[in-house]
Amino acid sequence: MIAAIAFYVFAFILLICAAKVVTSRNPVHSVLFLILAFFNASALFILAGAEFLAMILVIVYVGAVAVLFLFVVMMLDINFAALREGYQRYLPVGLAVGLVLLIELGAVLLGWQMAPEAMNLRFAPIAAGTQNTVQLGRLIYTDYILIFQASGLILLVAMIGAIVLTLRDRGISRRQNIGVQLARNAGNTLVMMDVRTGAGIGELRIIRPQAAEPAAGAHDAHHGAHPGAAHDGGHH
Repeated sequence: MIAAIAFYVFAFILLICAAKVVTSRNPVHSVLFLILAFFNASALFILAGAEFLAMILVIVYVGAVAVLFLFVVMMLDINFAALREGYQRYLPVGLAVGLVLLIELGAVLLGWQMAPEAMNLRFAPIAAGTQNTVQLGRLIYTDYILIFQASGLILLVAMIGAIVLTLRDRGISRRQNIGVQLARNAGNTLVMMDVRTGAGIGELRIIRPQAAEPAAGAHDAHHGAHPGAAHDGGHH
């Protein structure tokens, strides 16, 4: 009786939080409702006897994914008001797609029947006196270790492929030329100026070192030209 009451309470809170995730105008509130929904879903997993899934949901999704969403939303400072400007234009299409999905789900639920022997047929029944987490670890890391490792390699290849496809050299990154830097001397970097007392930046101007070419050799490094502003200020 207590388990049934707890199930309905957690399920009701979960549905309310899921609705608030979608309908909240503030994205920070949406993420907070998402975290609360994850906690209630993990409580339902515990009631169903799947304590491993409950802990994974809290540790991975609440502790990492949802907190990452919250940091991104708070740090990017996105203008969500501008993003919602075309909301009314796409609302009929979204309602039509949602209605089609609702009809399909209703058709599936109305025609679905549970087989009487479904509860007795298990792909890998749990041994008596063994915890759910222990049995799950034994299946993954003992019986199906090759399949588990293969799935990890597939995910690794997918991650590398996504990085390669999205990595672009925009030509704006600054790179070092170690040989040119080591070949520079005081004459290439220092400018001696005759500065009068009370002179400010408005009179002297900001003097910046001349950037060496990436393909410059040792000769260019030793005979690099000084900025024009240095000659205007008087080079000694």
